[in-house]
Order: sequence, then structure tokens, then C-alpha cells
Amino acid sequence: MTILQASNVHKTYRLDRVEVPVLRGVDLQVREGEFVAILGASGSGKSTLLHLLGGLDLPDREPAGRVSFQGVDIRARGLDTYRASDVGFVFQFYHLLPELNVLQNVLVSAMSLHGVFGYLSSRAAATARAEALLNAVGLSHRLRHRPAELSGGERQRVAIARALVNKPRLILADEPTGNLDRVTGGKILDVLLDLRAKEGQTMVVVTHDEATAAKADRVLRLADGRFSAS
Repeated sequence: MTILQASNVHKTYRLDRVEVPVLRGVDLQVREGEFVAILGASGSGKSTLLHLLGGLDLPDREPAGRVSFQGVDIRARGLDTYRASDVGFVFQFYHLLPELNVLQNVLVSAMSLHGVFGYLSSRAAATARAEALLNAVGLSHRLRHRPAELSGGERQRVAIARALVNKPRLILADEPTGNLDRVTGGKILDVLLDLRAKEGQTMVVVTHDEATAAKADRVLRLADGRFSAS
């Protein structure tokens, strides 16, 4: 069953008076439970496409294109709800809040999902879930540390736990190993794949790394704003 679909997606940015087309009519279907890797060089439009799939940005209105989740346009679904409950994001540069400790950084996602009052009533369950995930990624001894006290690999493990804390159906990862050395990156990818396998999420990863893409169920190559035939 198709869980995520992009249809005729275009994206053009304007720099002063110059229009820069990034995506030129992308079509994509991802089946439930599938791990898809989107491979491409820097500037090929990979991150732009991932942002559109996650509702962080929207396709151009003309020509009309759309992104759907479980058969419903994500705009009709409600972008805030979609991003908070259905999608877990893992970014290359972690995006952890420096003033919060490890546990608090993971719980930020739960707070954004439930709101202030809803979070207060579900805090015990959310905290237990966050602590279990941090234990699963090997950081149970780091709960009270802040990001500045962590290595790059540890920060990415926190980001993975944060992405999974709300039990999303879809994981979107943007170069999740790109800011790490090869050995550390390989270990981080294994952690992500192991957790994803246990919880059954669908996953889309954009990367320029052939070794990362090789672990996917399916690899798509993006070049000049389009998927190539190969």
C-alpha cells in the first residue's frame, strides 16, 4: 500500500530577479514499511524534496503538484498535525537546543505534539518513552548532559530518539551520516535502521553516500531536479 506520494512536484526559488528551478516535476510513491534512499550530488534537489515530503515547504502552485500521506494531501491533513504526529525528522546538523539537556531535547517533540496542557497530562508516558529510546541508542548515562558536552555521533543519536518519540509512521532523514566520519556514520545508520525495523516505520533518506543508499530497499537517483531512469 502506498503511504507517501508526490505528484508532479515542482519547486523554484527566486534569487533577486533570477528564478532558480530546483525540482522539475517529481513523481514518487513510497510503500508502507519501505526504506527508500534518494541518491544525488550536492545541489540536485534532494533536501528540497525531503522538505516538501515532510511539509516543511510546499510545492509551487503552478504547475499544480501535491504531496499526499495515506491518500490525503498534506495541506488538507493539516501541516502542523502532519509534522508533529506523522513524521519524524533526522537532520544532518542535529538541530538540538543548546540550553536543554538530552532528555529535554527529545521531549520537545512530545511537547509540540500535545501542546502545553496536553503534555502535562501525558508527561509521565512521554518521559518513559524518551528514556527508553535514549537507552536504546546507548545514551542512558547522558540524560542530563547538554549538546555541547556530546560528540557528533551522540548528538545524532539524540536526534534519532527525538524523531521517534511520537511514534511517527514516517521517518525522513536528510544526510543523517553526512556530518560524521565513516565509521561513526555507519554505526549511527545501523542504530536508526535497527529502531526503524523494530517499530515498523516507513523511511526516506536522502544522501550522496553510496554505502548508505546500498542498505535501502530501493534507490532512486535525483539529478537536475528529476529522477533518472536508472
